[in-house]
Amino acid sequence: MVGSVWDSVAFASRGAASSTAMGGSSVTGMAVAMSSMMERPDIVAAAAKEGKPKSSPKAFMMDLAAGGVAGGISKTLVAPIERVKLLLQTQDANPRIKSGEIARYTGIVDCFSRVAKEQGVSSFWRGNLANVIRYFPTQAFNFAFKDTFKNMFPKYDPKTQFWPFFGTNLASGGAAGASSLLIVYPLDFARTRLAADVGKGKEREFTGLLDCLSKIAKRSGYFSLYQGFGVSVQGIIVYRGAYFGLFDTMKGLLFENEKEANILAKWLVAQLVTTAAGVLSYPFDTVRRRLMMQSGAKEKMYNGTLDAWRKIAANEGIGAFFKGALSNVLRGAGGALVLVMYDEMKKVIDEKFLV
Repeated sequence: MVGSVWDSVAFASRGAASSTAMGGSSVTGMAVAMSSMMERPDIVAAAAKEGKPKSSPKAFMMDLAAGGVAGGISKTLVAPIERVKLLLQTQDANPRIKSGEIARYTGIVDCFSRVAKEQGVSSFWRGNLANVIRYFPTQAFNFAFKDTFKNMFPKYDPKTQFWPFFGTNLASGGAAGASSLLIVYPLDFARTRLAADVGKGKEREFTGLLDCLSKIAKRSGYFSLYQGFGVSVQGIIVYRGAYFGLFDTMKGLLFENEKEANILAKWLVAQLVTTAAGVLSYPFDTVRRRLMMQSGAKEKMYNGTLDAWRKIAANEGIGAFFKGALSNVLRGAGGALVLVMYDEMKKVIDEKFLV
């Protein structure tokens, strides 16, 4: 999905209604999903091992540690693409760019070259620390909330009762996702503001993660760190709806017997579906990040979520909702990398510590 908090909660909370899309360990599936930059269910589902999961606290902590290391490496490797995506997505709400002090970025290539030249190569990792740190609480709370919300809803057979299953899946997943999101949202807020902070050295607004959080909280209050939270939850629901609707439809059309279908074919279908779901939900990510940009500002561009939708469409056109979307799609390669690293680490951990 899009490069946002709901990338992670969309899949991890998905466990509230079902396990991974193609079977396998829920703990392992969640850890892999949460560790990848895209944190995509398709990658996890395609590679999850069959059999009962190890559900002991020790196994969970091992999963969390392995996923954290793999996720941290993956996020760090694709951080330059993430920063370019955020700069393109938020530049029309950036005061320094709007005022003409800093020229607009005209595209991915222009953004890459100018950031390296004007801010230094190391600036591509602005905000990456917050992105890496948020993995651990997100994963832990998603795991904690999963069973709680799963037990609150009736169980339906997805093959014979698809629409009730679909509806309860959206509800339980949205509830679990929103709960986790509520806890880690300030970290994603800081990641966005740090990545969108153009300039070099003293020209920057923030010196780091803690400086960003403290300055914004002092200017506008603690709750200003939750700008865009509502539309983030909406984005989770839209993503999940698109994912499940498209995935189940394509499975029914392409596979006569899903259990006997080639695992690579399933993975390719899921890749296409998550890309499509990500594009469909991307406007919600754009709106929430625009709202994040006005926290702490004296003059606000938008008077809420609906006003942001209206003004962006009227002043910039529909295409503005998809700025940075191509970078977001390209960034998906990080998921495959994380899967390989995670599986290798899990093999070592299982052999040495969980035998």
